[in-house]
Amino acid sequence: MNYRHAFHAGNFADVMKHVVLVRTLLYLARKDGAFRAIDTHAGIGLYDLSSEEAERTGEWRDGVARLEAPFAPEVEELLSPYRQVLDEVRASHGHAYPGSPFIIRALSRPQDVSVFVELHPADGDVLAARFKGRGVKVLRLDGWTALHALIPSPERRGLVLIDPPYEQPGELKRLAAEMVKAWRKWPTGVFLGWYPIKDPGAVAEAAGILRAAGPAKALRLELMVDAPDDPSRLNGCGLFILNPPFVLKEEAEILLPALAARLARSTYAGFRCEPFGREVAPG
Repeated sequence: MNYRHAFHAGNFADVMKHVVLVRTLLYLARKDGAFRAIDTHAGIGLYDLSSEEAERTGEWRDGVARLEAPFAPEVEELLSPYRQVLDEVRASHGHAYPGSPFIIRALSRPQDVSVFVELHPADGDVLAARFKGRGVKVLRLDGWTALHALIPSPERRGLVLIDPPYEQPGELKRLAAEMVKAWRKWPTGVFLGWYPIKDPGAVAEAAGILRAAGPAKALRLELMVDAPDDPSRLNGCGLFILNPPFVLKEEAEILLPALAARLARSTYAGFRCEPFGREVAPG
């Protein structure tokens, strides 16, 4: 309950997470049928980068602010829809950054359904006031409880973004276990589980849980902006993805090295794009 994303909005982790989220939403929108997007730890959906919280950490300066200069054409082609959302936010809200609920709504169609879950009382009130109307629901629930209560959805297709605050010990291991249970309950859904990279051993343990569950298709994406040798700081971030869009691996192999080079804190930059589902022999 103490985590407030306003201090971290627009940082390198947001950039990586939201670029992948955009690519996944675009893939789901290729078919005319409706999809459902569920955000289990939604926050407030939009963040003022001139606020006291954002200015106190300044994390956005080493994140989204570094994207101003263009990338190579093949990277820009994939980044373009994400940049369009950023432009829409700046045009309507000034110096602000979109959270995942804003991105989901920006890329949803009239037939699609969005469900945003937030437990924090103040953030939940802001979220509910900000997102109203047809096709959107805002719920005040524990994100882990909501994950299982909201699936399977009436729409066969959809995605679930799971982005917990990681305030409790063992939450990364819990992410893997909860993703396995959710995938078994809704095998046609796309599940994106975000995680911080501080202790590589904890990440490897979580990846092992997912691998042992035997999903047919799974992808592990990571972005490193510093050497993983100090477990007290955030050196990178990642996404475990179950049922990833078939084009996502190829897209990530273009996007992640470019983002790593641009967002690196020093001379160290790294990325991972690793399939680990049942269709891929363990390496």
